[in-house]
Amino acid sequence: MIFNDLKDVRMADNLLHLVFGGKVTNPQTLDFSDPDNLDVVGIFPSYKKAYEAWKSASHASVDDAMTKYVVVHLHRLMEPDA
Repeated sequence: MIFNDLKDVRMADNLLHLVFGGKVTNPQTLDFSDPDNLDVVGIFPSYKKAYEAWKSASHASVDDAMTKYVVVHLHRLMEPDA
């Protein structure tokens, strides 16, 4: 990532990430079998915090191969051209 000024550096620490998970039909895909009952862990201001939340949720469900958690880069969805 290339930063043009200090504002860009500060904004890099404030990129929103969503962590959620649920049952999938196939553990090798992201095809959630019950989208109405997804576990939304939360929205986090940095990838580091989102990763920590993802890791915690994933480890809590490690014995269930059909449950998967993901990190979604919301900042990429909100500004896809950036």
